[in-house]
Amino acid sequence: VQLQASGGGSVQAGGSLRLSCDVSEGTLDSYTIGWFRQAPGKEREAVSCINPAADTKYYVDSVKGRFSLSEDGAKRTVYLQMNALKPEDTAVYYCASSPRIRSLSWAICRLAFAFDVWGRGTLVTVSS
Repeated sequence: VQLQASGGGSVQAGGSLRLSCDVSEGTLDSYTIGWFRQAPGKEREAVSCINPAADTKYYVDSVKGRFSLSEDGAKRTVYLQMNALKPEDTAVYYCASSPRIRSLSWAICRLAFAFDVWGRGTLVTVSS
């Protein structure tokens, strides 16, 4: 399987972007999809993850209420809608996949090594 993240860009604070993660094969229900980000000079951070089969979603505290996940099974695409963007959201965003993790929790979502396939990142820049 291959992943392709897209949708990044430059916006002003308070703006919105929608990132897409296209999955090359299979059905979304067979995967757990995670979104991570890495800001300049900082470590990679888990942002959110989803089990499409169970519609289970998790978010890091800093984006709760602003970011939301959705998916389109027919397109094999997971979306990360990002609203009320802040300069601290500036980062390269990556999507990653794992075979579906049945007992998914945030404690697992936030672990990069739980995901074995990674797409290229897409840059999000938020200016103040």
